[in-house]
Amino acid sequence: MLPRPPNPAPEKLEAGPRDATLSRPPSTPVDTSQLLPPPAMAAPTAPQQPHQVAGPRGPRSDPYYWLRDDSRSRPEVLAHLRAEQAYFDAALAPLRPLQQRLLAEIRSRVQEDDCGVPAYSDGYWYYRRFERGQQYPLHARRRGSMDAPEEILLDGNERARGHGYYHAAAVVVSEDGGTMAVAEDTVGRYLHTLRFKDLGRGAWLPDEIHGAAPDIVFANDHRTVFSVEKDPLTLRPFRVRRHRLGTPTAQDVVVFEERDPSFQVAIGRSKSDRYVWIELKSTLSSEMWLIPASNPMAEFQVYLPRERGHQYKLRDAGSHFVIRSNRDAPNFQLWLAPPTIPADPTEFQLLLAHRDAALLVDFEVFADRVAVAERSGGLQKIRVLPLQGGEGDLLVADQSAYALTLEHTPDLRSGRLRYRHTAMTTPASLYELDFATGLTRLIRQEPILGGFDPAHYRSEFHHATARDGAQVPVWLLYHRDTALDGSAPVYQSAYGSYGDSMDPEFRSSVISLVDRGFIYAIAAIRGGQELGRQWYEDGKLLNKKNTFHDFVDVSDYLVRKRYAAPDKIFAMGGSAGGLLMGAVLNEAPERYRGVIAHVPFVDVVTTMLDPGIPLTCGEFDEWGNPADPLYYDYMLSYSPYDQVRSQAYPAMMVTTALHDSQVQYFEAAKWVARLRERKTDHNLLLLKVDEHACHDGRSGRFDRLADIAEEFAFLLGLLGER
Repeated sequence: MLPRPPNPAPEKLEAGPRDATLSRPPSTPVDTSQLLPPPAMAAPTAPQQPHQVAGPRGPRSDPYYWLRDDSRSRPEVLAHLRAEQAYFDAALAPLRPLQQRLLAEIRSRVQEDDCGVPAYSDGYWYYRRFERGQQYPLHARRRGSMDAPEEILLDGNERARGHGYYHAAAVVVSEDGGTMAVAEDTVGRYLHTLRFKDLGRGAWLPDEIHGAAPDIVFANDHRTVFSVEKDPLTLRPFRVRRHRLGTPTAQDVVVFEERDPSFQVAIGRSKSDRYVWIELKSTLSSEMWLIPASNPMAEFQVYLPRERGHQYKLRDAGSHFVIRSNRDAPNFQLWLAPPTIPADPTEFQLLLAHRDAALLVDFEVFADRVAVAERSGGLQKIRVLPLQGGEGDLLVADQSAYALTLEHTPDLRSGRLRYRHTAMTTPASLYELDFATGLTRLIRQEPILGGFDPAHYRSEFHHATARDGAQVPVWLLYHRDTALDGSAPVYQSAYGSYGDSMDPEFRSSVISLVDRGFIYAIAAIRGGQELGRQWYEDGKLLNKKNTFHDFVDVSDYLVRKRYAAPDKIFAMGGSAGGLLMGAVLNEAPERYRGVIAHVPFVDVVTTMLDPGIPLTCGEFDEWGNPADPLYYDYMLSYSPYDQVRSQAYPAMMVTTALHDSQVQYFEAAKWVARLRERKTDHNLLLLKVDEHACHDGRSGRFDRLADIAEEFAFLLGLLGER
């Protein structure tokens, strides 16, 4: 067994039954209208306009469909959205002093002049650093040694000047170190412009590639660049182009085009620097194509032809290829193969066999071994094994709940593995394992300022029993002085879709809630892969309602075990987690005092019936195709927008971004309009419309902290704090 990261704060295991016989959720949502009253101005009311949405059961009325404006320019739509924002600002005006105090707290824990750990590649040490007071990082390098003079490659603060939103999604340097490419987005739509800089002269080149994904790959001639074009309507990355620096982009050559709308295209460069690869991915299948990086004019060749249900990923370890595959292995397994293209599966050798109890999540190759990220027992761990085979060594931590994740190491022959360890009481810590000595050293732990002491906090790992008997992992964080007597407020979050898993990670901002007596709960509900691939299968398609039931059942578990006060549970989810919030609100509004729904996917049926909306065609295997009556009926039965009822709802904060590329703004706008029409309570219902944000929020690091402080102020305001 490899050395284990230290445990700076003891983990507390559940100590026997704590069931409460009298604590039960209220029969109706808590009336918080006296604690956080609506503003004097009237809430915006969206007029209804007749509109019919075609479907397999006939047309369906959608009177708020007019709020969809793909151009984001119609005056009546913008006027309504800005009215919602004005109402939001007026409602939260009494909480602005509290928000500022929270922001000061949260920001006080941040080391503002911070530098990441350098990574060595092609003769340089590359790193990112922040300067005090600055919103965006500087990308820099030093030649040969960290004692060498610093070269600033990109100053994000300078590039962001004059833009309400800015994101450098990728910064890539050619292998000769002479040219930098950057993928920039100044809208938040994830449509990037690729720009290039001559690092020797420090001058920007005239070459610009518009409407691209952030993927950038240089060939070995250092002048040929591969990029991925996005469809301007659906935003699907679908076409690979080859560009020669110094030539007009109109002369770029299309080297690959994916015509199946359920697949998305990505490109990359192998760790050995021998290959440029194209990866095609759908929900259920994948396929890879390769050319030698030394021959950018070559035709891409398929490695293994796609088969429905077969997902694989290839990585080049130099002497061998390593393949992660789910063929006859739902939790995936690893194969070793000779480096030949196309593949000859008869020559594959099993490297790590399928295990029912462990999901193979990711892997990193080295010249003589492979590091594997795997999930078992709900936790992410790392296994290191030689390319000759065997189970290898497992890295674990002396904690009941933690996460170990792989860090990319650019050098195939470095002889060292970097990995990250975190837990709910432990800031992210970067470790380096030396293969030759077997010794592990701590390279860096995220500095948490402001007097943070991990000994003041406790975390626990539970399994809550769902209504069908499933055991749902739940992680809790609380202050050591918090009374576990059923009186504490709870901030419960979850996601539960796409197989994306939650981890018991450290989150410095949430300390501001925990220090005020909150218990922070993360629910690993079905739809993720915390307990393996079947956990995902049990929370998708016609099993999707398990996701929603699990979340409510976790809330009831926390009440029953006397962690949560039954009238003080707050729920939070974003994107597909916003769908979760909407479904839970319709089915069990009385369980929650307040709900935060960030960029929520709530108009499920209408969106999935429209192939022109981004992401739709690629997600039929996740949600179902509503053109089929079987899926239409099921999706309609939980679609939050369609199931809004005439009933009382708790206080709600809904957020959206006008240019969101993943979940369109009009889903949240329509949902809030229908809630205003039908709800019977007096609790606040707020819609925040950010015109300078992306799906993940605003781009500046302090702007993001301000948004978190705003959310926390809303929650605390519902408890009467000012």
